[in-house]
Amino acid sequence: MTKSGIGRNLRMALTSVALLAGASLWITPVLAQSYPSKPIEFVVHTSPGGGTDVFARAVSEMLTREKLLSQPILVANRTGGNGSIAFNFIKSKRGDPHFVLTVATGTLLTNAARPDLDLGLDNYTPLAFFALDPQTITVAADSKFASMKDLIETGRREPNTLAVAIASATGTGRLLLYVIERETGAKFRYVSFKSGSDAALAVLGGHVPLTTENLSEMYPQVEAKKLRVLAVTGERRTAVLPDVPTLRELGYPISIGTGRGFAMPAAVPKEAAAAMEAALKRVHDSAAWKENAARNMYESTFMGSAEFAQYLAGRREEMLGFLVYAGLAPKP
Repeated sequence: MTKSGIGRNLRMALTSVALLAGASLWITPVLAQSYPSKPIEFVVHTSPGGGTDVFARAVSEMLTREKLLSQPILVANRTGGNGSIAFNFIKSKRGDPHFVLTVATGTLLTNAARPDLDLGLDNYTPLAFFALDPQTITVAADSKFASMKDLIETGRREPNTLAVAIASATGTGRLLLYVIERETGAKFRYVSFKSGSDAALAVLGGHVPLTTENLSEMYPQVEAKKLRVLAVTGERRTAVLPDVPTLRELGYPISIGTGRGFAMPAAVPKEAAAAMEAALKRVHDSAAWKENAARNMYESTFMGSAEFAQYLAGRREEMLGFLVYAGLAPKP
């Protein structure tokens, strides 16, 4: 080959390398921009107006308003089966990052721990934990129960007579009831509703004497002095009800709340999960979220994907005793 031919081939080779190098610079942005490629569905296992629904809609609105994602977000309420309808739906969307489960940790974990449901934690990709939503022990404003002591004494003296309104037979409100019974010896019966807000309305209407659901779901009625909170279940008193004691203050070693966060189906692309996690972190860091957390009485704290996954795995074992007690899992 002549020198001119060699030079021409060398120039062509170098040009090809340069073109490939230039193309590689565009590969990462194109991949990053490929998610989301269609509208995203936030799946909620409770009916509209419940605590999980309110949380999902608040976060989706912040994501949309700040244009943190290139596609719209739709909130879909897939109710029934104590959460299993929504969880099975997410399970069926394995690998698709355009479906995001709005997590209420108590209900998710109890379903995951039940061997008969096949809804283990390996069906989800945890994204972010946002906050702990404290439970309450709440009665009607004109209730004969003036304190937790009155309530517990009645539950001991007349076991299984007082009905408690809860959102799910396997949710955090039911878990709280189980722990109260375990720690005090009182016995109650429960009635399930579609959401915590529905449970609060049942107490408000005089159909059920009390509820153990989230403060955020009944605060409007509490603020209007139609409902009365006997105790909250967080580690500290809430700023909006400074005169209401925690269960720990009253001598009951109980601290329980609904963890709120998000997860995708299993086996989604890592890049998509990372993109959604980053967008959710930006929401959690925003002034809008801080205002929302304060308004809803959340104990706000952020966990990323890896930490949230560890948290859920650790809590799952704690649920087994509750499930055995509730007759939803065999004794070990």
